[in-house]
Amino acid sequence: MTARPRTPISRRERPAKPALSREGITAAAVAVMQAEGLEKLTMRRLAQELDTGPASLYVYVRNTAELHANVLDELLGSVDLGPVQAVGDWRERLVRVLSSYTAVLFEHPGLARSALVSRPSGKHYLELLEALLALLSEGGVPDGRAAWGVDVLLQFATATAAEQASRDAAPDAQDEQDALVAAVRGVSPQTHPRLAALSDELFSGMAEDRLNWGFHVLVNGIRQTGRPDAPEDH
Repeated sequence: MTARPRTPISRRERPAKPALSREGITAAAVAVMQAEGLEKLTMRRLAQELDTGPASLYVYVRNTAELHANVLDELLGSVDLGPVQAVGDWRERLVRVLSSYTAVLFEHPGLARSALVSRPSGKHYLELLEALLALLSEGGVPDGRAAWGVDVLLQFATATAAEQASRDAAPDAQDEQDALVAAVRGVSPQTHPRLAALSDELFSGMAEDRLNWGFHVLVNGIRQTGRPDAPEDH
């Protein structure tokens, strides 16, 4: 008996790849970062995840810095902006928003360091800026001061998270901190009278309390300090 011809079998074993998009690239980047850390999130690694070549990604993302900024913006969607519409003291509500922003960076240490140099420009970052400006306006802060003040507040929050991230990543961080505490507490009252008197206070307080206090200091300063380029604002 003559054998019947076999039905041809397609060599394609998987469905067609979805078209690349900025949103899809960002979503894949977030997944890689959460699974492997920001250090592993390179254009080459992301291209591998998306089953494409690195050159294809540059159509949508200029470089790694922009990629990190896009990832940060995506994560900023979890910042709690509810205090903007809540009731109560505007300063406290402003600090709650800033604390939520800082908490997002604490959860992603690598992004905290990256955020010092890679500013996002997506919808979530713009919503954060709008929320902070709205609360400053509610508190009667002049527009010019508010515009500069938002930058100061976010720099403080970002730098605090980045500093903590760097300490957490350093194997000798605790030893260095212990050495600093011992050095301060061991100074002579004759040569360093103020340092000796305040040695305990310098290291007192919970980290969260000190962070919130810092926000209040900045907010009050922004409200009271005129801009040097606007004499009428003094």
